[in-house]
Parts: sequence; C-alpha cells; structure tokens
Amino acid sequence: MTAPDKHPLGRWDVESFPGHRVKLGRDEPLRLECGVELAEFTVAYQTYGTLNPDKSNAIMVCHALTGDQFVAEPHPVTGKPGWWDYMVGPGKPIDTDRYFVICSNFLGGCMGTIGPKEVNPETGGPWGLDFPVITIADMVNAQVMLLDHLEIEQLFAVVGGSLGGMQVLEWAASYPERLFAAAPIATAMHHSAQNIAFHEVGRQAIMADPDWCGGEYLSRGRWPRRGLAVARMTAHITYLSESSLQAKFGRRLQDRDAITFGFDADFQVESYLRHQGSTFVERFDANSYLYITRAMDYFDLAARHGGSAAQLFDHSPIRFCVISFTSDWLYPTVECRRIVNALNAVAANVSFAEIETDGGHDSFLLDVPEFHRVFRGFLEGAAEHRGLPRAVPRRNGP
Repeated sequence: MTAPDKHPLGRWDVESFPGHRVKLGRDEPLRLECGVELAEFTVAYQTYGTLNPDKSNAIMVCHALTGDQFVAEPHPVTGKPGWWDYMVGPGKPIDTDRYFVICSNFLGGCMGTIGPKEVNPETGGPWGLDFPVITIADMVNAQVMLLDHLEIEQLFAVVGGSLGGMQVLEWAASYPERLFAAAPIATAMHHSAQNIAFHEVGRQAIMADPDWCGGEYLSRGRWPRRGLAVARMTAHITYLSESSLQAKFGRRLQDRDAITFGFDADFQVESYLRHQGSTFVERFDANSYLYITRAMDYFDLAARHGGSAAQLFDHSPIRFCVISFTSDWLYPTVECRRIVNALNAVAANVSFAEIETDGGHDSFLLDVPEFHRVFRGFLEGAAEHRGLPRAVPRRNGP
C-alpha cells in the first residue's frame, strides 16, 4: 500500500454531511478529566423519530470505537447502511415510530465532533497531538451538554455496545437521575490487560508509519494509511471468533489454485483483513484512533468511583439489561456478569441474557434474532412501565 498525498477525509466536506451540529460550552466550558477546558466546541449528531410532547421517549444510542452518528441511514462516506441498521428504525427493536433516537459523534471522533483532526482555534491548524487526552467520562459529559441543549431533562434509555456500553455504564454511574433504563451490551467495567495490549499494538503501528509525522500529518499533507490499516486489521481479529473465521475462510486460497511461495495474500482470510484495513482508512482519522483507544484503556468505572463496583449503583432507580455473547472473547460473558453481580449486590433492577452465537464481539452489530428479541422485550417492558404510547407520528429533528 502507498500513502496518498493527503488525508482521505479531506475529500469530504464534513460540514456538508446530513444531520445536526451544535456549539456547546459557550456559557460554561467542558472541563475534561485531564484538567483542560473546552469552550465553544462542536458536537455532530443525528436524530431519528419524533420527540413526544413531554420529551419522555428519547433514547441515546452510544456508538463504539469505529462507529459514528450515522446509526440508521446510509453513511455519507462509504454509502453503506447505518452501523445499527438492524436495530434502529420503524418497527425495529429501537422503534423510531415509538422512540426519539439521538446518536452523537463522541468527543475525539472524526465525523464532525471536535477531535484531533479539527481546527485548534489558538493556532488555526489541526489540533493533532495538541488535542487534550480524553476519557469515557468526558464523552458522556459532552453528551449531557447536548441533552441540555435539546432541553431533554431525562432520557428514556441509554444503550450501546462495546465502547458504547462503557458510555452506558458511565451514564448510569454519574447521571442516574437522568435516565430511566440502561442497556450495556458486550462491554466491561474496565479494560483488561489483554485489551490494552491489543490497542497498544495498533497505536504503535500508526506511530511507526513514517507518514504519521509525529501526529502532524495533516499539516504536512500526508496520511499514515499503512499504520492505520494494520491497526484496523489487528483490532478486527478481536471482533470475530475463531469458529466464525474458520467457517468463513478456513485455509481456502484467494483467487488461486496453489500457494505462491511469496507474501501476497495467498489465503482468503489475508485478503479479507487487507480489505478491512484499506477501506477503514478512507473514513477514519489516525490520531482519533489513538485518542479513542486510549480513552478505552483508561476506563475503570469502579476505580473512578471509590473502588467499589456495587456502590456505583446503590439506590439506582434505573432498569438495567446487560447482554453478552457466548463467542465474544474481547468482552467475554464473565465481564458482563461482573456488572450484573455489582447490580445484584445492591438489589438493582437488572436482567441479564447471554446470547449464543458464533459471531464474536461483533455479534451486537449483526442480524442475531435472539439478541433482537431480548433487546426488544426489555425496551417494550420498560416503555410499558414508563407509560409510553406504542407509536408516535414521525418527523425529523427534535
């Protein structure tokens, strides 16, 4: 692979993408955990469905590491369906005929919300590595500011998988009064040593690319395509399962009848991973990848809240549904059970389901009927308890 002359996203005018953008922090800046304050920063977000008159049907969907705000519509760069198109839409588990869905590009992202590729007002150039280090709590605090902007006092639910699930847990621990229900999916209360290790391999791949230029590639018209592609390839392996890789690829060769005794992609699985890497670099920023993976590594919910996981949720009014997948070895069921045990220890309202699938960690993004049935059932039960009507007329925006 060769590096292009400029950042791939430079071909796309993010400001012209569909959706909403708002400047937050004008009256009071966002104080990050690292001590830096952000004032007048941009957050990009999408909405689906109709906000009812008493604003009681809003669901915040939190996206994962490589996701963005385009949860239920074609992506403006790739043209592919929204990343949770199976789940969000009319008649789907997150039924936009009933709920008003909000999904924001989180802090540090690269699809319109402030992050390292955006302009630093003090220099007039890209933030690069001058962008402050962020945490999951910072992401959630920015979402709270967005909620205040929309004048929504309480969310019906906050839901999300993987990094999105970490945000759900942070919401529940820090703002229990602002949500009625929470569904953390395929996630954990802290990042394991193994997961930190995988992230470090990806970060080192990016930083070892000579086109990374110490994080200043944007101002130099370069782009660490190769390093970011390797980071994506490494991470993508962790999103799958051994059984799914074996079933899909095995040792089958790619467009050839015999091995070549060289280092081209002889095997289908090699070609697949190279494709994943090459397509990813067209829609994602390398520095954003560094910052977001670091935020995940720093996540340790119990440590941030006094060291006791159970005390996090003592007297919590929230209805919880925790979901894991049997083949997920990135955030295995044992991690989800720790969340459930912490909730049970304080008699919180929690249900738990382990879904059998061979799809690995990415199962929460796939068409898994049992997962969809369980998730739909949880939301419908919570909605009935909340007294939400079954359907509302659709329109765009709040």
